[in-house]
Amino acid sequence: MSVNQREIGRRTLFAEIRRQARIPRIRLSEVTGISRATVTTITAELLRDGLIEEITSESPDKDARRGRPKVDLKVRGDARLIAGCKISNRSVSLVLLDFEGNQLADHEVELEQTAHQAVDLAQLLAGHVGDLANKVGRSLADVSGFGLGIAGIVDAPRGFVHWSPSLTSRNVEFGKVLSDTLSIPVFLDNDANLVAMAEKSFGLGQGHSDFIVVTIESGVGMGIVIGNEIYRGTRGCGAEFGHTKVQLEGALCRCGQRGCLEAYVADYALLREAMSASGGQDDRQVEDLLAAAKTGDAVASSIVERAGRMFAMGLANLVNIFDPELIILAGEQMQASHLYAEEVIEVMRKLIVQVDKAPPEVVVHKWGNQMWARGAAAYALENVSELALQEMKDNVV
Repeated sequence: MSVNQREIGRRTLFAEIRRQARIPRIRLSEVTGISRATVTTITAELLRDGLIEEITSESPDKDARRGRPKVDLKVRGDARLIAGCKISNRSVSLVLLDFEGNQLADHEVELEQTAHQAVDLAQLLAGHVGDLANKVGRSLADVSGFGLGIAGIVDAPRGFVHWSPSLTSRNVEFGKVLSDTLSIPVFLDNDANLVAMAEKSFGLGQGHSDFIVVTIESGVGMGIVIGNEIYRGTRGCGAEFGHTKVQLEGALCRCGQRGCLEAYVADYALLREAMSASGGQDDRQVEDLLAAAKTGDAVASSIVERAGRMFAMGLANLVNIFDPELIILAGEQMQASHLYAEEVIEVMRKLIVQVDKAPPEVVVHKWGNQMWARGAAAYALENVSELALQEMKDNVV
């Protein structure tokens, strides 16, 4: 067997063991099409390196009656620790997973400010990852990889942040800053992409090969899954739904441009409109504004209705471009109903290209921040698994 074939075999078999949770060797050969001899050789290497382990099978077997209990293979949870993190406007949420993907601990802290210098934010996160590991009696040095979801325009393969509301500077090699500070591999992506990763791994996207996730929090984000893969564009920063234009020379967006969808839908946009309408006297929070709209407050109702119309227009554009089978709406704003009210979805339906088929299903998933962090951890787990398999190249026997 060539080295390349061995690497492909390892990748295929390890992925199937992870997907199945537990599986006997003979079944592994059947589902992958890899010969039993090769399965035996490669799983022996995976066992030797501690990436998988043998456990007594839960299925009855005739050999067990003759004193030879049947064994299954599974990923060894203790092999690696993985941390995942989501940075919100005013908080940081983290989770710790074992190598099987089981959640071991979580951690959440408030932020004193919304934007940080890159080095300061990296040091802050390193401290919190250490605190997270301490909850299970481990340290930062025991963590094998760190996944981070951050709002903004992110080139994930490079770990490069073109712009983020969480950073005071543009064009930052934040992945490198983080890895240098934490001294572990770091896997950085736009937070909405990692929500899509979470939906694909253990959410409403399971069983769907093509779907779109739209996130609405302090900003507006989007993750696209096409053919079971996250779509990132040629520059690694595709799917910036919040910065698509809905009005020429329109409202100022926090990205610095005008007319972006986010500038009409996000929290700060609603509050800015309320402040402008009152001549600078309206200091209500978003929750107050939404509640006032429900009670018939004219100014609040006008602001919320316009946000709904703009959002419906944006969703219709997504359907007309991608024609997905499913759109998932997620984020803090999904705790309220103004952006997914039936009236908004009906406007979207009227704006899409009309054909003799049902429009895409639109569902709401009210994720908490910990679930966003799990998406970041799932992304890191994928990459740490790949690194572990690559490291085995030097141990070929």
